[in-house]
Amino acid sequence: MVQSHFGLMYANHLYLESSLRCLNMIKIQLDNQPAAFVPGDTIEGSVSWENLRVDTEEIDIRLIWYTTGKGDRDCDIIANQLVASPEIIGKTRFRFVAPKRPYSFSGKLVSLVWAVEVVIIPDHEAEQVEFVVSKSGTEIVLDGG
Repeated sequence: MVQSHFGLMYANHLYLESSLRCLNMIKIQLDNQPAAFVPGDTIEGSVSWENLRVDTEEIDIRLIWYTTGKGDRDCDIIANQLVASPEIIGKTRFRFVAPKRPYSFSGKLVSLVWAVEVVIIPDHEAEQVEFVVSKSGTEIVLDGG
């Protein structure tokens, strides 16, 4: 499990408190392997889960991008699908369209990563699977030279 890129405002003690309980088991599977897309491609897959708390309000399946590396972290939710009042154990499908930009890239100082992120509400526990979006379907590598 990872902390949601968009849940960073929550205090560490809340995350630790939820970690002490039985962790939700979330599995994300992309239909397309290898996980690489060109703009306009359909990004499809499934999400399955187990051990949700009885008071789980929803599961938020998000198409996101975020930066890693030096400097400020940027991130955005491009699209999402909600599963309201999910059962303790379940499975659902998702479908998004790969956007025109920004492209996936990796550099010495910063990288841009695309992912499908699944967040359990209200716990804010999250899981994600990364993939590439670019005109060529491969990550752009910046060599800095």
